[in-house]
Amino acid sequence: MQKLRIRIDNHMTLRERIVESIRNAIVNGQLQAGTRIAEPELADKFGISRTPIREAFRQLESEGFISVVPRKGAIVASLSPQDISNFYDLKMVLEGYAARCATKVLTAADIAKMETVNRQIEAASQKKDLRRVLELHNEFHDIFLRACGNEKLHAIVQNMVMQFQRFRLILAMPGKIEGSIRQHRDIIEAFRKKDPDIAEELVRKNALYGKNLLLRELAKG
Repeated sequence: MQKLRIRIDNHMTLRERIVESIRNAIVNGQLQAGTRIAEPELADKFGISRTPIREAFRQLESEGFISVVPRKGAIVASLSPQDISNFYDLKMVLEGYAARCATKVLTAADIAKMETVNRQIEAASQKKDLRRVLELHNEFHDIFLRACGNEKLHAIVQNMVMQFQRFRLILAMPGKIEGSIRQHRDIIEAFRKKDPDIAEELVRKNALYGKNLLLRELAKG
């Protein structure tokens, strides 16, 4: 099992700290798909009982990060092309709806922030800082997801994106992110014109662009 660092945070329970640490290790690529996460080793390493570890595993399994296999234990979940396709199909619908709702309430400051973030994506791409590119890409979408006023929808999309983050790094690569940057400019213009139909259509197209790119890249491997 690869080494994990449990971050100290007095405001979090032991289970929450274990969940966050394993989740971050998966998202950041420290734990690859198929890697076994040994319960006894975690218990010995941190001098804790297995109860909070089992509770953490149950939560991570419910979130789709691991699979608990009989006689094998916890294994970092892998994702199939169908999983990727399903994710983006949902992303298209949910983010498209959020964009439609947000069109009515986005402020000039929100739109200016989206323009700033999109320029930051371009700058990070030129520096080949892929993780920063993806972080900013998520921030761009998060602006209208928050503005739409549906907290449940926002939480669902956030959770989905987190699960697929480790695979979406491909989309941040030079030669691939430029398409999203151009699409973001069109999305901003639709928001500025307060056109809900166009905003929804463009956000859905942006998700479809990511889906097709990622499926092509995975097919190469």
